[in-house]
Amino acid sequence: MEKLTVLGTGYAMATRCYNTCFALHGGEEILLVDAGGGNGILVQLEKAGIDPARIHNMIVTHEHTDHILGVVWMIRKIATLMLADRYEGELHIFCHEGLVKTIETLVELTVIKKFARLVGQRILLHGMADGQQAQVMGHTVTLFDIHSTKTPQFGFTTEKPGQKIACLGDEPYNPLCQTYVEHSDWMLCEAFCLYADRERFKPYEKHHSTVKDACELASQLGVPHLVLWHTEDKTYDRRQELYTAEGRQYYTGDLHVPYDLDVIGLENAEH
Repeated sequence: MEKLTVLGTGYAMATRCYNTCFALHGGEEILLVDAGGGNGILVQLEKAGIDPARIHNMIVTHEHTDHILGVVWMIRKIATLMLADRYEGELHIFCHEGLVKTIETLVELTVIKKFARLVGQRILLHGMADGQQAQVMGHTVTLFDIHSTKTPQFGFTTEKPGQKIACLGDEPYNPLCQTYVEHSDWMLCEAFCLYADRERFKPYEKHHSTVKDACELASQLGVPHLVLWHTEDKTYDRRQELYTAEGRQYYTGDLHVPYDLDVIGLENAEH
């Protein structure tokens, strides 16, 4: 992947930023990961200068509202482009096996039939098992069960020679995932709040990590590049400054605390 466009960085109830989702770029093609909680995904794509007609692959990590409801809007948008002959080929959506029926039901209940009927024809849902792989944009993508305590959820890795990216989903790392995550060049990790603010935001009650936890994990795994997101938004204006300062106490690698619509280069980053 050449770069990562951050479409949203917030948690489910964020109002000062969009819910966490992002786009991975490989040439002219784009892999979209989650889509936030509504049609704000269309706004974010427009602001980022991303043409939905370039998105032919999506990963949906789990069924929570702040990750899946925007998927309905993406299906609606891309179906519109298909019927207008402005979209070439198919849209492939990868998710865990149990999520296929959920997405189909949401579309059936909320999208008019002329668009919904494209699901199963040119909009293809791929129910994946733990550890199953797919070839996407010249990369081997492996989806894996993060062993969520709340609902089935997948993380994933993308690999090509010289580059491995690991996305851990939006719950704390489970050591059962080590074989998937180890030897990653980039790790994309939730960090709900500062460790210093743990009493205020209570991340552990929400099954989330702190900046300290995520940075200690990256150090432990020897990951050279770390991106933190899926955060509270009360400290949004100073979040980059505050999270970076705490993170530097536990991690000496390349640390990114992006804001919505930031772009992170991936190809030529030094280890």
